[in-house]
Amino acid sequence: MPAPTKTASAWIRSTIPSQRAEWRNHAVAAVIHSLAALAVLGLLVAIHETGHFLAATCQGIRVSSFSIGLGPVLVGWRRRGIRFALRAIPIGGYVAFPDSKTEEEIHAQDPDLFRNRPLPQRALVIAAGVLANLIFAWVVLLAQGAMYGVPDGITASAGIVVTAVSPDSPAAVAGLEPGDHVVAVNGQPLGQGDEAVKTIITTVQTHPDMPLTLQLDGGDGPRERQVTPRLDEGTSRIGTQLQPYGMSRYRPVEGVGEWLATASQGFWTITTNTLAGYGQLLTHFQTTARQLGGPVRIVEVGARLAQQGGASLLLFTALISINLAVLNALPLPALDGGQMVLLLWEGLRGQPLPERWTLAVNRLGFALLLGLVGVLMVRDTSQLDILKSWLPR
Repeated sequence: MPAPTKTASAWIRSTIPSQRAEWRNHAVAAVIHSLAALAVLGLLVAIHETGHFLAATCQGIRVSSFSIGLGPVLVGWRRRGIRFALRAIPIGGYVAFPDSKTEEEIHAQDPDLFRNRPLPQRALVIAAGVLANLIFAWVVLLAQGAMYGVPDGITASAGIVVTAVSPDSPAAVAGLEPGDHVVAVNGQPLGQGDEAVKTIITTVQTHPDMPLTLQLDGGDGPRERQVTPRLDEGTSRIGTQLQPYGMSRYRPVEGVGEWLATASQGFWTITTNTLAGYGQLLTHFQTTARQLGGPVRIVEVGARLAQQGGASLLLFTALISINLAVLNALPLPALDGGQMVLLLWEGLRGQPLPERWTLAVNRLGFALLLGLVGVLMVRDTSQLDILKSWLPR
């Protein structure tokens, strides 16, 4: 094999450093965007716990600690008898209330203890976290309108993006997920804009019960999905919602009325879609559960949106804040909704519940919640684009 010429050698020497620089710049940008998404997640947890904290302290209820995150303490301080802490794992937080068993100087009948307060006051403290996240989401949407304006269409790029996948649909069976970027079908590029959406819809409608190969573009390179359209009420479908792939455009708001109406409409749309998603989880658990994402998935999606600019990051913030509110409102142990159920049970009984019952329920719920988060973190981490590129295929 002949030795490379001077020209080829010079090209190799110039190309390899440039590729390394490009990879380094990409890695730095990915880290910055991931940190931005992680900061959003931590902020939303802080907002939630601040709701509990303010609802308690404003009513004169004793609080012993206020923690953001779980695990080892990174930064901690004490003020007015309350222990504040920032912990290592930004996936949760808590506001703790003292009792006579943990602090000897507190009398069991102290009227400022949480468990000695009337049911309405305790219910307000429990509900305040959910309310704080909902109010914050609406404020964020207002900020988006003030800073960037109101949505005014999309600057289209090649292909379409999958915005929703119906449970048990051909798309769900094929492994399509919301956020997938489809650029071609059966090897034919889709083009861009509304024409791209029209092309794929026409292809699906004219190929009932015939396998179609969808080419997807992503951070880990091109991928393919085999999907077979199914006849539904006489029309061939794959069970997805689609929109042109591209960047959202914004225009200045035309008055206070449009500003408030746009933010409120966006808030209502996100909330109803979130509730519908949890409803599908209950009615189609086996299919919908595969779409669940943990903290790693949330940060990954947030990092991608951060690349699209501040408007998308604000929308992501509102979306996750509303999701956090709805999740905590579920009547499950260790969540705010579960605590409300215990309060309701206490109100129906007319007397406090045995402490050992509530303690056992909360510990079981917390263990199950941590287990679910752990499973989701392992699964989502294994699906990260950067990790896939390192693993053998």
